[in-house]
Amino acid sequence: MYLFFVDGGDIGEREARITGSDVNHIKNVLRMKPGDKLRISDGESLCYNCRIQSFEEEAVILSLLSRDEDGTELPAKIVLFQGLPKGDKMELVIQKNVELGVFQIVPVATRRSVVKLDTKKAEAKVRRWNAISESAAKQSKRTLVPKVASVLSFKEAVDLAADFDCKLFPYEHAEGMEETRKLLAQIQPGMEIAVFIGPEGGFEEEEVDYAREKGFVPITLGRRILRTETAGMALLSALMFQLEK
Repeated sequence: MYLFFVDGGDIGEREARITGSDVNHIKNVLRMKPGDKLRISDGESLCYNCRIQSFEEEAVILSLLSRDEDGTELPAKIVLFQGLPKGDKMELVIQKNVELGVFQIVPVATRRSVVKLDTKKAEAKVRRWNAISESAAKQSKRTLVPKVASVLSFKEAVDLAADFDCKLFPYEHAEGMEETRKLLAQIQPGMEIAVFIGPEGGFEEEEVDYAREKGFVPITLGRRILRTETAGMALLSALMFQLEK
């Protein structure tokens, strides 16, 4: 069934309303009719199976059939701290990691980040990135829409993640795949997990040293050097298989 995100205030005890651009999409693109079934989510935690009751000029009226108790979320909060990549690679990073179950994405300006965003450009980018996250969440039937946060400096990002239950810091000069396997095997439901991915060129040694001071242990993802847009997906995939019920 198709999934749409609605404001929690538009969900009642027996009925719900879909408004905004999704109304045209349901009516004229999907050509859905009264009686057709779909799913809705409040974008945070609640998901419902519904039937279209009727159409209004600017709303779709739904009958609530049942609440989806299982949902589609991973049982741990994974926050991806992504070093800003070049071009439109960030859009791909957001799309694919949302599909894989990431809880939140934090763009990080590292020393080797080629992209330099001023305040206005950063605000526009973040709006665009959040729209991509919502689209990917709809496609992958997520219960929530992962938020793409404002851009942080590397030190701000490390400080923010310092108290997470698990901190995964892939680094090209790290060795010992067995240590990576042991760390992943310790991942448990309910954990808050930070995943740090460097930009093209990776992290500088001073950044790695600062992360170590805050309790981060650099790990390897294997013998091959992965592109920045690939590394996060590889690690999220491993976490998904470890956590998925």
